[in-house]
Amino acid sequence: YADSFEDTTLETVLSGLAVGRLVVVGAQTDECVRSTLHGAFVRGYDATLVSDAHTTEDQTAWGAPPPDQVIAHTNLYWTYQTAPGRTAGTVETKDVDFGGTS
Repeated sequence: YADSFEDTTLETVLSGLAVGRLVVVGAQTDECVRSTLHGAFVRGYDATLVSDAHTTEDQTAWGAPPPDQVIAHTNLYWTYQTAPGRTAGTVETKDVDFGGTS
């Protein structure tokens, strides 16, 4: 599954640690990264995407946009993601704050 929460113990582990905010990075922006961001958000977590710390492979041969456009689009729409009682957004690597403010 693309969503890191599906069929794993991730949610149980995070709950046990009283985690309420995730900072997401990784590979396959248009699959695992997006799915995990949305999976976290719908489960009530605040979710921050590190805008310069995710990537994807070139799938233009199958009609997808080039990787740089996939990454830029994901950064754009996650910057403005909202839901009641939750925060989302993007931050650059240099601005990641594990103290809870970014």
